[in-house]
Amino acid sequence: MSTRTSALDAVVFGVDVQSGDVRGDAPSYALVRYDGEEVRRDVVSHRKLRRLIDDEEPAIVATDNMYELAADKDQLIHFLGSLPSGTKLVQVTGAEQPEPLSRVAKRHGIPYGKQPMKEAEAAARLAAHNVGYEVSAFTDTTEVKVARGRSTGSGGWSEDRYTRRIHGSVKRRAREVESELEEANLAYETDTREAYGGYANAIFTVEAKPSEIPVSRNRSGDVRVEIERERRDGIEFRPLAKRRDHVIVGIDPGTTTAVAIVGLEGEVLDVWSSRTSDTAEVIEWIVERGRPIVVAADVTPMPETVEKFRRSFDAAGWAPETDLPVDEKQHRTREHPYENDHQRDAMAAALYAFDAREDQFERIARKLPPGVDRGEVTARVVAGEESVEAVLADLEDDDESETDETEHQPRELTEEEKRIKDLKRQVERLQSHVDTLEDRLEQKDDRIDDLESELEAARRKERKEVRKDREVTRYRRKAERLEYERDEAREEVEELEKKVERMKALWKLDHSNFSDVSAKKEGLVPVKVVEKFTKGAIREADEQYGIAPGDVVYLRDASGAGRSTAELLADFEPRVILKDGGLSEIADEILFDEEIPVGPADDVAMQEVDELAVAREDDVEAVIDDWHERARDRRLDRKAEMVDQLISEHRAGNNEV
Repeated sequence: MSTRTSALDAVVFGVDVQSGDVRGDAPSYALVRYDGEEVRRDVVSHRKLRRLIDDEEPAIVATDNMYELAADKDQLIHFLGSLPSGTKLVQVTGAEQPEPLSRVAKRHGIPYGKQPMKEAEAAARLAAHNVGYEVSAFTDTTEVKVARGRSTGSGGWSEDRYTRRIHGSVKRRAREVESELEEANLAYETDTREAYGGYANAIFTVEAKPSEIPVSRNRSGDVRVEIERERRDGIEFRPLAKRRDHVIVGIDPGTTTAVAIVGLEGEVLDVWSSRTSDTAEVIEWIVERGRPIVVAADVTPMPETVEKFRRSFDAAGWAPETDLPVDEKQHRTREHPYENDHQRDAMAAALYAFDAREDQFERIARKLPPGVDRGEVTARVVAGEESVEAVLADLEDDDESETDETEHQPRELTEEEKRIKDLKRQVERLQSHVDTLEDRLEQKDDRIDDLESELEAARRKERKEVRKDREVTRYRRKAERLEYERDEAREEVEELEKKVERMKALWKLDHSNFSDVSAKKEGLVPVKVVEKFTKGAIREADEQYGIAPGDVVYLRDASGAGRSTAELLADFEPRVILKDGGLSEIADEILFDEEIPVGPADDVAMQEVDELAVAREDDVEAVIDDWHERARDRRLDRKAEMVDQLISEHRAGNNEV
């Protein structure tokens, strides 16, 4: 009996071809409706099958071969696209390389017969127990397209007005769709193509299935809404349940129960412990991770609690000859992480059990031909105490009988002896498992009911968490957008405040009163203050107040300027430069060559108003006049030096001759 539990809340359809061929004449299908208790059987055409799927929307349509429903890959993709959003197509016999249905049914304890109706019922029951692979050609991303419902050609009135009306309708419907997606807390991206009067179309790429989207496909007047799931590159198979390999389980019971899972190669797959979990929760945790063939303890004799777990899985047991010492357990588990001593003890029990069985596992593996499931054979040898040869012979018998069943169609079974022989072989195989399965059914039905209830509760909790996460994400995005807008507004306010400060300073300059000047201010001139004779200070003053040709510039610190700095200041063409400190030789030469007067600030009576200053016009003129006198003397000195140099060069030339 499979330990997989059904997660279905609706009916399962089991389907098998009754007669005909999907590639030729219209086939008829054996249809079984299964809801976990009641089984209803019917024979339907392909068209009626499609109509029943649309009307009843089963959770699963199960089959042993997906190409019994479609002639080729393209038709299969079309069939998948036509299924209701909540319906899955499941191939119960495997993925790309399916097994015979009879073998799968036998492995999971499902009644099987080779008649089409029996095969359809077996497929339905297997799918209801989460056996098989979902066949998928689409992702969980859906494209919602809002577009024009009619051509924008002339509509019997002004073509511009007609076009504008259509595009406006598309835009309004697109906004409605956007609001509906927001209310549903769905993540999406929007791509709109604007047109005259509104939108030509709007495409919403939504991270959800069509059934989760509160928008339906429709066409109304000027607008149509299309919904299409995103196609995959090919066909994908997804297992209905996680694969559960055969494993070794170590258990440390007590107030805190610890469990460790070890694979048949000796690798530690998982370890877990809990103070609050009951037996059902521990079994559920183990079932989700594998099928135990050995259950081990770290003490001897095996505790009764561990023995109960062993019996529930019908597995072999292992216990050491004497209780494992702590130092040996620490040494054996040194390469694997664990959270507490209980997890260490459970892990040590599983690893020592593997050590004890390792040689046996290797002998089994050496005897297996290619393609045989090692885990299945190992489980039957170790837990069932069968020989490898007997297991292989049994598997070969199954293969031969399955081959016979596939080779012989119902219409070929005309000889009574062959029919009786096949039926007897089938009865013998099924009867050999009945007694064991009946004993295990009673124990597992209660556990399955508990697990299904807990699974449904966990799903409700998960759906609630998903909705909460989506809402949190939406509000986080909104908060980030508002913070960005706030920062931009603050920067704009800072810029405006700087402008206001500069305007206030200029206003103060025009309206300031000084105790040592007349009220008419006719003898004053504004002075632009530059803190240092550097490029940065010059540009800062220009940005704040503006330096225009004819301005009086005051350098608080005139030292240190180079050529480029002096050229930058000269480019503003100031009327005069007042300085504190001495100019560098290069700066003095450049300003002199540009005929820009330079004089000491001490010779001018200045009075500062915040960042600006004013000076007496008479003092400024005196500095300029003084500079011109010094400049005239400087030019004469230059000419004298040039004459002396020419004379010296002339004499030097004559001496050489």
